[in-house]
Amino acid sequence: MKRVLIVTYYYPPSGGSGVQRVLKFTRYLRTFGWEPVVLTVNPVSYPALDASMIDEVPVGMAVYRTSFFDPLQWYARLTGKPVSTAIKSGSLSNMKGWKDALSLWVRANLFVPDSRIGWVPFAVAKGKQLIEEKGLDMLLTSGPPHSVHLTGWLLQRMTGIPWVADFRDPWTEINYYHELPHLGVVKKLDAFLERLVLRSASRVVTVSPYCRTLLLNKVSERKSDFHIIQNGFDPADFVPEAPPLDADTFWITYTGSLYLPRNPTPVWKVLGSLFNEGKTPRLKVRLVGSVDPQILSQLQKMGFEDRVHHVPYVPHHEAIAYTRQSHVLLLSIEDFKHNESVITGKLYEYLASGRPVLGVGPVQGDAARLLESTKGGVLFDWKDEDGIASWVLQQYAAWEAGNPIAGATKVNVAPLSRKTQTGELTCLFDELMD
Repeated sequence: MKRVLIVTYYYPPSGGSGVQRVLKFTRYLRTFGWEPVVLTVNPVSYPALDASMIDEVPVGMAVYRTSFFDPLQWYARLTGKPVSTAIKSGSLSNMKGWKDALSLWVRANLFVPDSRIGWVPFAVAKGKQLIEEKGLDMLLTSGPPHSVHLTGWLLQRMTGIPWVADFRDPWTEINYYHELPHLGVVKKLDAFLERLVLRSASRVVTVSPYCRTLLLNKVSERKSDFHIIQNGFDPADFVPEAPPLDADTFWITYTGSLYLPRNPTPVWKVLGSLFNEGKTPRLKVRLVGSVDPQILSQLQKMGFEDRVHHVPYVPHHEAIAYTRQSHVLLLSIEDFKHNESVITGKLYEYLASGRPVLGVGPVQGDAARLLESTKGGVLFDWKDEDGIASWVLQQYAAWEAGNPIAGATKVNVAPLSRKTQTGELTCLFDELMD
């Protein structure tokens, strides 16, 4: 069986969305004749832990962990915050005061391309040893953090191994990039490193058409080497069948981190108005995961205190259970340049749950097209409060009549399974081996 070295910062017991893609790849690679070997870090500063996902790691698969230099530990000591919460992933909006401003400047300008750059020397040393001693056939790096791709570049140069660079998010167009106080020369360096990776990797993989376009625009001469392998869902996570929906309360659920720039204020305004007008008396909102305190405060001020149920971070299987027990699932894509590329990983699990999705974000983006193609829900413009209200009332009325509206069908989401996506990845591996 051929063997692939997978270099990833996030792997169980890390929790959160960043771990899912690679974990599912490792789960299904053997099905297609590839044995995964994982290289990752000692799990001391993951923003979230989910020990339950360790059960999904393939039995007998080799996982190697190394030490690393973590500047977040320095930041945590400076601010007095725990390492796991020192800097939230996905947004920097929670940072305040001079200590936060100083540490953010240091992070942006001294740790390029990201604060995980301190792992690169350790990962390169261990990766080179594994490739040479075990005769590995293929290399896969998955980011963010995109510094892992620099590990891939160095390992390819040292060993000549074929290398696939997997971009779960863009690099210099990632959603919080504009929040980083980069010096001009640092931005140029970061862009140079990005192009270096894009030009050097044997193949580049990303998760959506728009994201592929963003990356390809930097090295347009390599069009045939850039591929889309979407995120997906694992059918095994949706067994057995879901229990019947709640007949007494109409639940709208959001799962995952809800940070301030992603706060779906138009949805809250619509839901508040509908409730105050007596049109949705049995509607409640459930927020599963980390929620910015300012959002919870806003909801209280809007009179939602008795209608919002906040469930702090839960293991992945529990989050899926909540999606399956909801009447509507909420998706929010914040407003930033190039947000058309965003398809959050949870959207695929939303679709697989069979429940309709209410989204707000770019109506011409990849997420909107996915919802349309699967008939899994609708994505509205942030300003379209009338459209949101009409759609919610339609869903609520159908539920009240005893006929809740379903979301995407199993047939429509079948091509989005993690096993199918892993098969597409191994086709690239096999192509590079020929």
